[in-house]
Amino acid sequence: MAEQAPIPAIMPTYGNPDLALVRGEGVWVYDTDNRRYLDFAGGLAVTILGHAHPHLVKALKSQADALWHTSNLYRIPEQERLARRLTDATFADTVFFCNSGAEAVEAGIKLIRRHFDAKGEPDRYRIITAESAFHGRTLTTISAAGQDKYLDGFRPEVDGFDHVPFGNMNALRAAIGPATAAILVEPVQGEGGVRPAPDGYLRQLREVADEFGLLLMFDEVQCGYGRSGRFFAHEWAGVAPDVMAVAKGIANGFPMGACLATADAARSMTAGTHGSTFGGNPLASAVANAVLDVVLADGFLAGVEKRAARFRGGLERLAAAHPAVWTGVRGSGLMLGLTCAVPNAGLVAASRAHGMLAAVAGDNVFRLLPPLIAEDEHFDHALDVLATVAKEAEAAAPPAGAAA
Repeated sequence: MAEQAPIPAIMPTYGNPDLALVRGEGVWVYDTDNRRYLDFAGGLAVTILGHAHPHLVKALKSQADALWHTSNLYRIPEQERLARRLTDATFADTVFFCNSGAEAVEAGIKLIRRHFDAKGEPDRYRIITAESAFHGRTLTTISAAGQDKYLDGFRPEVDGFDHVPFGNMNALRAAIGPATAAILVEPVQGEGGVRPAPDGYLRQLREVADEFGLLLMFDEVQCGYGRSGRFFAHEWAGVAPDVMAVAKGIANGFPMGACLATADAARSMTAGTHGSTFGGNPLASAVANAVLDVVLADGFLAGVEKRAARFRGGLERLAAAHPAVWTGVRGSGLMLGLTCAVPNAGLVAASRAHGMLAAVAGDNVFRLLPPLIAEDEHFDHALDVLATVAKEAEAAAPPAGAAA
């Protein structure tokens, strides 16, 4: 029997670069050699208030001195306060707390099935989702997204999802059948290529959901919590969902997710129907309340929107100046993507070499997820790095028309 290669102690499910970050301060992170990087990946949209934010550190330390964990067997005062603040600030009447975005989506999917079962319509369980979506890494959520690159090796997929092109209302209407229970979309697709919903799409989804008696669920795991310049991205469209999944920025890196819902949608989620050992524990809830102190403060989101517009203008000028590298800008607020004429992974590696972290996304997009606290000087620094990366890529590319 041939000798097999050893496996790393950490299961090798990530193709990460040889970079170990050990310290963070505001928009900057530092590696083991104390080299600093402008963190415009933000832990994939998580650290919305940057690193070691004093208000968050104080809240976490204070809670750590008092009580870490009790499980949801008992009342958790900080969790109850957080739920009241979220329901006061959104369409929702009730909140379920969990540990991640995938769990938040899963909670929403279970809620949808339970909702129709309680109405005496258990055969209505199918959910229409959008192609190129990303809803997490559990078996159910990769089935919901339906992307081959996440399903390969894990089939058979979980039944109950019908996939239609993002933004195509004709296809969506055609997919509605007697078993259809809900529609699930991201107002801004992140992993799928930083693609905002087309104008009018969310409003039309609301209208169709109401027409056919469906529940409408938004996945705002990445685009929510101020990332778009509003508290939640769907607010730009002037419509509200029945169910919404939230995570990433909710506790700025402390693991937490939440499923928000209206009273009508969630009324069947009674004791024993769902649960989480760690979800919304005292530590997570204390940090999440501290995040809300900042994000919901007067003027904070308006400032994000203003700085985001300025940064986007800089990116558009950058793309126009380097069309052989960047072909355009897409996204919303501080969830932005540069479409690439060359492989995006190489550009992300080059920006890292010049001291700036970014991420790839589908459709060959270079993804930028800066902290919402970033100032003009940080955005200008990012534009300088991107211009340098573009010039290097241009220099490395063969002249137009040259023989292969």
